[in-house]
Amino acid sequence: MQTASRRFDLSVQYACNKEGLPSRPQFRGWARAALEGGGQVTIRLVEAEEGQELNREYRGKDYATNVLSFPYDTEPRVFGDLVICPDVVAREAAEQGKSLEAHYAHLVVHGMLHLQGWDHEEDDSAEAMEQREREILASLGYPDPYA
Repeated sequence: MQTASRRFDLSVQYACNKEGLPSRPQFRGWARAALEGGGQVTIRLVEAEEGQELNREYRGKDYATNVLSFPYDTEPRVFGDLVICPDVVAREAAEQGKSLEAHYAHLVVHGMLHLQGWDHEEDDSAEAMEQREREILASLGYPDPYA
């Protein structure tokens, strides 16, 4: 039995066509690998229109982005939402020559780190965050997303 501090509750919401998207167990594995301690997280997969609306409302950027992180609390457990736009993820994976699965894994890990307070606004913090992403993804068998 997991202790309360290590317990991880994950909800995956498919607010778009589910065909060809990662499964809940895949999302859970990627998210859990990036989580230190426990938490309660929702991953919501959305159409480009909803992704654009959320990005505009919360970040002032009028386009759909790959992943948005909405942290609500980080201590003693992580509580937050990740919103992923599959259209953007698929386009980026193709443009960058990455497998779709590896790109999803990277974005979930990236988003989970944001939920835990990591950021990439300054060069030093960006370098540290990218290194942590590389370590987590390597432990899951995925290549360096920044190579």
